[in-house]
Amino acid sequence: MENIIRNLIIEHSNELFGSQIEAKQVQFQLTRKEFEGDLTLVVFPFVKLLKTSPDLAATKIGTFLQEHLSEIKSFLVVQGFLNISLTENYWFSELKKIAKSENFGYQKANSKGTIMVEYASPNTNKPLHLGHLRNVFLGYSVAEIQKANGYKVVKTQIINDRGIHICKSMLAWERFSPLNEKGERETPENTGLKGDKLVGKYYVIFDKEYNAEAKLIIESWENGNFDGFSEQVKAEFLKFEEAKIGKTENAIIDLSAKIKELAKNQTTLMRDANEMLMKWEARDPQIYLLWTTMNSWVYKGFDVTYKTMGVDFDKIYYESETYLIGKEVIEEGLAKNVFFKKDDGSVWIDLTSDGLDEKLLLRSNGTAVYMTQDVGTAIDRFKDYPDLEGVTYTVGNEQDYHFKVLFLILKKMGYSWAESCYHLSYGMVELRNDQGEIGKMKSREGTVVDADDLMDEVVSSAKKMTQERGHLEGMTEIEKENLYRQIGMGGLKYYLLKVDPRKSMAFNPEESIELNGNTGPFIQYTYARIQSLLGKANKIEAISEVSINADEKELIKLMVLFPSILQESGKENSPALLINYTYDLVKSFNQFYHNVPVNAEENAALRNLRLILCDNVAKIVKNAMKLIGIEVPNRM
Repeated sequence: MENIIRNLIIEHSNELFGSQIEAKQVQFQLTRKEFEGDLTLVVFPFVKLLKTSPDLAATKIGTFLQEHLSEIKSFLVVQGFLNISLTENYWFSELKKIAKSENFGYQKANSKGTIMVEYASPNTNKPLHLGHLRNVFLGYSVAEIQKANGYKVVKTQIINDRGIHICKSMLAWERFSPLNEKGERETPENTGLKGDKLVGKYYVIFDKEYNAEAKLIIESWENGNFDGFSEQVKAEFLKFEEAKIGKTENAIIDLSAKIKELAKNQTTLMRDANEMLMKWEARDPQIYLLWTTMNSWVYKGFDVTYKTMGVDFDKIYYESETYLIGKEVIEEGLAKNVFFKKDDGSVWIDLTSDGLDEKLLLRSNGTAVYMTQDVGTAIDRFKDYPDLEGVTYTVGNEQDYHFKVLFLILKKMGYSWAESCYHLSYGMVELRNDQGEIGKMKSREGTVVDADDLMDEVVSSAKKMTQERGHLEGMTEIEKENLYRQIGMGGLKYYLLKVDPRKSMAFNPEESIELNGNTGPFIQYTYARIQSLLGKANKIEAISEVSINADEKELIKLMVLFPSILQESGKENSPALLINYTYDLVKSFNQFYHNVPVNAEENAALRNLRLILCDNVAKIVKNAMKLIGIEVPNRM
């Protein structure tokens, strides 16, 4: 109706205002609950045009609209706002439209262009953690929302399967893995440990040993022993030590951190890890076999986790392949003077004129960095999908600068499609419970909140909560286990996605499965309640027009909003908009359910209308939650 009114006002703007107006001048807002009306037109943009008071301007526009649109029953002028009330016939016609379409609000599949959504993008040196859960659920949901809006969507990830961090796990496993009675090092098969967790274990071990070696080096330096170290290293250490004199405690802490970093770079472990990386890039057969073996363990582990998450991918890219494309592009950029080489042989780009700084693209030893592979990956994707209209990168906000640089590099290399690359920057997530908070997670220190463990925890909590409530009579064990999974995973996804993605958040596992409030189980329970109600009813007949009350009209008004909410959610890449709309719809339904009888209604036509309302509320809830990746059970 807003579009109809907007188009009518624009079409007759010369007649109404004596001049042509633009669509953006016709603004609507929700009608305040204390006033009568179904939608509100903001009149102030037209006051100057009409050279009159806001109330007289609103009256003129309201009279015009009522004369030209039969759907408008009345209007009310309130302090310069035009509150418009629509006829019951209009609301019945809208309900019929909703009831007619199984996928009400969805656009025709593949009716728009092709877009790619990247999410997950894990490293093969550790299992997925809590931060990955928000990333994966967000990216998957955004992809599904865009599909519902008519786009052809390619879901993808880039697996970071090479680099110094991968070599750290490989070296630690090779050096510190104990041998069993058969002379075998630890594997997923002989330990029963999930492959990604086993590799992650050795990433933590590397960091522990690496820090221990660095500590010994610093103690040696502090005792004046620099045997085996260059004069340059000695000078750096002494410079930092001298700088501590007379400094504040915080300044001393910063300088000590710089000394620690200097020592880490002198460890044999780091030297050997760098040597392993160079051998890997040179395709050393032994190193390559170790790399493929350990990565295969990780991939199998990831697959198990993704299955539990209920997400999928259409195309997977590997850094070990795309970094080569990136290196070629860097060489091209050197020839075109887009990049420059420093005296040590490293390759950089100078972005100071763009308000940024210099960015490393190739190390002095010729090995690639993250930016190298990201450049290669972007180019590879647009080659694979020539009709691609854009790529959405779902990556945490700590990488904001990285993506500014990436898109700028691509633009400077002459790729026009760089303008259509978008960083969906989301806030960090911390785990919060009754005992406090876990701060920023660090994989190398083993302080991450493991994704598998957290998903097991919420499903286990959902099982306990559901068993305590009862209502499981007649269900098989398989059906019960499936219900526990639906509630637990539904609560987890809903909780992580109900907050605007740009905001940081704290996650509380106990709150996520509560049956009251803005939670996934509350939505699921309402859906199950509707299914029970419909199951007790006779066959629903076609809609017959009867007088509708305020609660019934409120439900229809909210359902009518679903298509616009879905479009806005896609435009903003924000599942939170869809989630909070669904919460409002469910709250309104529960008020309706509390205030009026449904199956107990004696008037057959009115009972049928209410059953139709229930059925279509459930349909929209189910379709909305499907886009979030949440299943809604028929019984709870």
